[in-house]
Amino acid sequence: MTNIKHVATLAGVSASTVSRVLNGKSYVNEATRKKVMEAVQQTNYRPNVLAKSLKMGRSNMICLMVPSIQNLIFPEIARGVEDVARRNGFTVVLSNTDEDTAVEKAYIEKMKTRWIDGFVVCSNIGESDHIRALRAEGFPLVLVNRFDERDIGVMDTVSVDSFQAAYDAVRYLIRTGRRRIALALGREELYFYRERHRGYCQALADAGIDYDEALVMRESSGVNSFYRHTQELMRLPQPPDAIFATSDPKAFVVMHALHDLGVLIPEDVSVMGFDNVMLSSMMEPPLSTVSQPLYEMGAVAARNLIHQIRYKEKNGELPEPVRNVLDVDLIIRRSTR
Repeated sequence: MTNIKHVATLAGVSASTVSRVLNGKSYVNEATRKKVMEAVQQTNYRPNVLAKSLKMGRSNMICLMVPSIQNLIFPEIARGVEDVARRNGFTVVLSNTDEDTAVEKAYIEKMKTRWIDGFVVCSNIGESDHIRALRAEGFPLVLVNRFDERDIGVMDTVSVDSFQAAYDAVRYLIRTGRRRIALALGREELYFYRERHRGYCQALADAGIDYDEALVMRESSGVNSFYRHTQELMRLPQPPDAIFATSDPKAFVVMHALHDLGVLIPEDVSVMGFDNVMLSSMMEPPLSTVSQPLYEMGAVAARNLIHQIRYKEKNGELPEPVRNVLDVDLIIRRSTR
């Protein structure tokens, strides 16, 4: 097998010069660099990545953990992570946890022993101390979208302001004349869903509308449970005239249920979502929704993680945690008046 000494002999330079050319970390004159690169091509030399990782103390590999790649927000987040990582010479390893804490823990333990340089975690369920322990152990870590209130300021987080976004969405529905506004609420162990619930409540209160627990649909057996919940809601003596769904997939199920009941959207009931995934514009009618900057969330997370990795390499410790709260847009389409 060709090694660095063979390349050095062919180029007529020392092995250390070959190493400097390949690492690009110190100056080598152009004529020497050209000779080395020609020798590399002639010998088809490939550096020993594992040996290099051991010497450098890192592998230029980062782990992206998502709860389910089938969840429509995560492909966009993953693309943002991967694009930034690739431009900075890092490779992304995807870990799909399937919302299973045991799987998540197993992935973390495997990644920790495989020279992973850091973690971008989107799968946090709330009581996830095994994830929080990563930073305490010195691993660069960024939490995206899913984290608990106690994590803010303690570790890097990337998200939107779910309270304000939900507040603005509900206030819009109120401005269009809707007063019986129902809520399709996600799992309340997740902080961002609790914040969207809080925004909904505050918007009603500020408009002088009484909170009605009967109008709150809670996820019981996955997102498809909202089909039954919506049909039950529409059988109330005073059914809602609008439904705010705390994610687009929930809104899709709500719209399906309304269509099957013969309820007109938005003439009878307005529907508002949250995410602005690609399918939201393809629904009939197209879904009004809160647009999260999903790609940018992934890109910011990757940039922050790479900064942590490089800072630790230089200073021997992680930098102070940062909190990134990105802006959202309210996208009005034909599912609302």
